Amino acid sequence: MKTDIDIHNHSHFSFDLWLTLIKSHPEFKAKRVELFSSFFDVKKSIDEVAKVVKYYDDLCNSINEVIGRNVDTFEIYLLILHALEVDLKQINKDQLNEFYQKSEDLFLEYKPVVIFENLHQLFEEIKNQGKTINILSNTGFIKGKTMRKFLMNENLDQYIDFHIYSDETNCSKPNPKIFQEVKNRLKHRDLNLNQILHIGDNPVADYDGAKKFGFNAHLLTPKI
Repeated sequence: MKTDIDIHNHSHFSFDLWLTLIKSHPEFKAKRVELFSSFFDVKKSIDEVAKVVKYYDDLCNSINEVIGRNVDTFEIYLLILHALEVDLKQINKDQLNEFYQKSEDLFLEYKPVVIFENLHQLFEEIKNQGKTINILSNTGFIKGKTMRKFLMNENLDQYIDFHIYSDETNCSKPNPKIFQEVKNRLKHRDLNLNQILHIGDNPVADYDGAKKFGFNAHLLTPKI
């Protein structure tokens, strides 16, 4: 993905992750559905499991954007299991934790694809100018702790001054509270809001949310 982001007229850069910097590995979601079905012994076809997983993934993302909070990963699992007629009385938190660990291992094996062209070069240029960078991402199935591991493995974490994920703040874009969290974590707390540029692919969560808070915003068109 190429971009015309102006790095010279801003002092801090806030980046969304999904469909801004990265996209899912082409095999990951199918592998996760297979894992989900086998781990929880789901008595439905793989196609039906995939359909239900996608439905609740999309629904919970929409809920997060409208309400401005964060539907927990384990709540999403339980909604899916209920829809697939799995008896929730047979499910406990240890199982949910175990499944998440297995899905994280799968995620790091079938790791996301970086779609932002020359990303390391862009981050390097920003940092060489003495400017700062954060990640600001709504999460669903994949928690912030897992995204940190991926970014470290890609040698991108070295450029990032701080990370903000909705599962860790219980707050999702476009809620102004999560953009306030960006402002709160800046080393230069007196930085004018218009000196902060948020970059993302979502017109509502990224562009409108940042602009309404007072940041500048840059909307990217994702290449899926």
